[in-house]
Amino acid sequence: MSFDKLTRDDLFKCHKCGNCCKGYGGTYISQADIVAISSYIGVDPIQFAADYCSQSGKRAVIAQRADGYCIFWDRLCTIHAVKPRMCRAWPFIKSIIVDPTNWLIMADICPGMRTDVPLHVVKGCMQAGLSTHPMTQNCEPSPRS
Repeated sequence: MSFDKLTRDDLFKCHKCGNCCKGYGGTYISQADIVAISSYIGVDPIQFAADYCSQSGKRAVIAQRADGYCIFWDRLCTIHAVKPRMCRAWPFIKSIIVDPTNWLIMADICPGMRTDVPLHVVKGCMQAGLSTHPMTQNCEPSPRS
């Protein structure tokens, strides 16, 4: 099977299951994310940080409910229009380039991620996407390690 014309859209199709909105670690957010989300929900940014964030080390993360889900998850993302960069990028995150087997680990919780594509192709797609960012960027397989 040829993967020459494969795009990032071919590797992942969101099922809106919310599995990526749950789990250990939380979602890191930038100051720009805080401003955008607080404006979207009509809350002062300082109040937003106090009420909707917690700290992970020295970085702000969106708080999680007792069940482990993001506080903005309610069968769909309630801040989808302004969701943080980390959420917009899922599952195309830099840790895939560092270790492509992370793709398979993440796919264990995400039904929208293809696991039938060789990992060197996934890594090449990640590298192409991070350098150009269009979601329809063709994936060039990276050299096998």
